[in-house]
Amino acid sequence: MARIRDLLANRTIHFIQPQQTVLEAATYMVDANVGAAPVLEGTTLVGIFSERDIMSKIVTKGRDPSTTRIFEVMSTELRTVTPDTSCDEAMLMMQTHGFRHLPVCEEKTLVGFLSLRDLMRQTLEEKVGEAEMMRAYIQTTVS
Repeated sequence: MARIRDLLANRTIHFIQPQQTVLEAATYMVDANVGAAPVLEGTTLVGIFSERDIMSKIVTKGRDPSTTRIFEVMSTELRTVTPDTSCDEAMLMMQTHGFRHLPVCEEKTLVGFLSLRDLMRQTLEEKVGEAEMMRAYIQTTVS
């Protein structure tokens, strides 16, 4: 069973800061091709800002993205996992609580940021590997 630490190798953490404007953050997120970004003060995770926040807290409320600061609209009710958490546990947490992005922390320091897609890809790779081993086993016992 894979652990979160297995997914963190060679990954860039795209993050934003609380004082940035929504427009600055959205531009950065588009350039980085990410749908959500952790909000950091130094190395401490203080929130998450996502496309959903842009739609629900900026667009539909008629707020100006060029003057609204991230700290005003970021999501602050955060759930995190450690690098030693299993991928299955992390996926279950995301499904149970209805979010699509998961910060990975060691104490208060952010060490990774994963999406539901990352976890689904890992699960699919594991299932494909299991199926291949089953086929190989069946072929050796049938022969």
